[in-house]
Amino acid sequence: MPAAALNLPPTRSTARRQVRPDLRHEPLEKRRLPPGRPRDWYVAHNRRLKAMRLAIALLDSGVYVPNQARDETIRGAAERIGVHPPSATTCHMVRALMRYTR
Repeated sequence: MPAAALNLPPTRSTARRQVRPDLRHEPLEKRRLPPGRPRDWYVAHNRRLKAMRLAIALLDSGVYVPNQARDETIRGAAERIGVHPPSATTCHMVRALMRYTR
């Protein structure tokens, strides 16, 4: 049964003030990639990692729908978080990640 059909009263936040996200997190310790793989594997792996970082940055900034994530928006997020501007392929991958995680 959908939640809207239950006619539940709206909930209230228990926070007395707005909670700001903690942006001072420590990045995970980097590990070396496994040796002996074809170069295409490393390229695809790094592209997936970059797409995940960008998708998280967009979600944190309030872009929740892939239709809102145009290439310019994604490249702006890349500049804000300090990564190189993504290619069109990476931008497409970011939108795909946002689409399939819903």
